[in-house]
Amino acid sequence: MKLRNDCDQIIARAITAVQPDAAVRRALKEIPLASGRVVLVSVGKAAWSMARAAYDCVGEKLSGGIVITKHGHAQGPIGSLIIREAGHPVPDDDTFSATEEALALTQDLTEEDMVLFLLSGGGSALFEAPLVPQEELQKITQSLLACGADIVEMNTIRKRLSAVKGGRFAQHCAPAQVCSIVLSDIIGDPLDMIASGPAYPDSSTCADAKAIAEKYNLPLSEEAAGCLDRETPKTLDNVHTVITGSVRELCSAAAAACRELGYEPVVLTDCLTCEAREAGSFLASIAQSHQNTDRSLAFLAGGETVVHLTGKGKGGRNQELALAAAEGIAGLKDTAVFSVGSDGTDGPTDAAGGFVDGGTRDLLAGQGVRIFDVLRQNDAYTALNACGGLIVTGATGTNVNDVAVLLIRR
Repeated sequence: MKLRNDCDQIIARAITAVQPDAAVRRALKEIPLASGRVVLVSVGKAAWSMARAAYDCVGEKLSGGIVITKHGHAQGPIGSLIIREAGHPVPDDDTFSATEEALALTQDLTEEDMVLFLLSGGGSALFEAPLVPQEELQKITQSLLACGADIVEMNTIRKRLSAVKGGRFAQHCAPAQVCSIVLSDIIGDPLDMIASGPAYPDSSTCADAKAIAEKYNLPLSEEAAGCLDRETPKTLDNVHTVITGSVRELCSAAAAACRELGYEPVVLTDCLTCEAREAGSFLASIAQSHQNTDRSLAFLAGGETVVHLTGKGKGGRNQELALAAAEGIAGLKDTAVFSVGSDGTDGPTDAAGGFVDGGTRDLLAGQGVRIFDVLRQNDAYTALNACGGLIVTGATGTNVNDVAVLLIRR
């Protein structure tokens, strides 16, 4: 019970520390607004909280605006802004209609006008005007998710199939200036990859996209294959960009919370990119190596793991990471592993992640559940639910990747 309480406190304190509100307000103090119209477009899992902060600062100067976030992530009206919820991780009809509204709001702007563009992770699915049939785009997205493509690979493909990604939204807004305030959910903060870079010059090439399509044998029609040959903008003269947060801040905040609870924290990396199961197994091996400690220790790893779908179960990368660690820490004294998505959602579930301790494996075994079989079916959610290991936070209002933590309490 003590370890689970510590887990919940670490998550709550870390997520509170990386809320985008204050950062958005700071950024807006440094940005002179245009003399003409100012239109707000806020997109991503953190779109609602970013838009609320911006509206508090400059709401009276806005000519209009729209917020596009994931289903269940809007928390009520914000002045006169249009609030739309849409599909994630696969775009849906709500995605396409909301994006059409955003394009209409930013049509026919002049040099005296400005688009205040607030961007956070998840925007690749939530902001989309496809250059191929909608059903095909959805199929390609599902294929990329299933085969374990990382976010950079996914977004390299997405950019070439879209009329708003890869800098094309900024082109649409020209000659108006686009002030882009970005909450990063990708390791290294590559601006052209966060939400597939709607307002940033693209560093990827057609050759990159073709190589990824071949690597994963994507089901491309002739029309979609032709889109891969279309270059995206390499320069944009009408964009100013500010980054407001990243996974590095999430790891730092989680480490500080661990220290306040009496642990000695060690941040192993803020660039975690491996398979979720491998990350869980690695944390378990660290736990085994440090069982003779007389100090309370916390080992942290931030980033974004991937999952190869081999079954038809329910779960997400954080739940799979945690459950994969359960085997390795079975029987270990006062030891736990948890992993959580900072946005409050992990895969297509209502959980943010998962928690396991030294007793999880035997608890599941007593119910006839074998961890190996569960992972093969990608059904971590069901197993964690059965042993009280789900972490449910609800939508958090931020999105700066994931953090996984190993706790050893002494």
